[in-house]
Amino acid sequence: TDGVGHVEEVRGPGVVGYQPRLEKGQSFNYTSFCPLRTEFGVMKGHYEMFFDDGKSFEAEIAPFQLVIPHAIN
Repeated sequence: TDGVGHVEEVRGPGVVGYQPRLEKGQSFNYTSFCPLRTEFGVMKGHYEMFFDDGKSFEAEIAPFQLVIPHAIN
């Protein structure tokens, strides 16, 4: 969501083109971007994760701020 309330929603398999398989205790790091029409915004959501047996759960992503450095005093 940008500074004037415009919402962009991302859907699809994987994250930045990957569908990592994680074992217990492993993590996956990635870098991405979000085009905004304003100098600030907020991102939040979830990832849907699947176990080998087909069961799934949602890993929530708490809201976090997107701000161009030095744009806000």
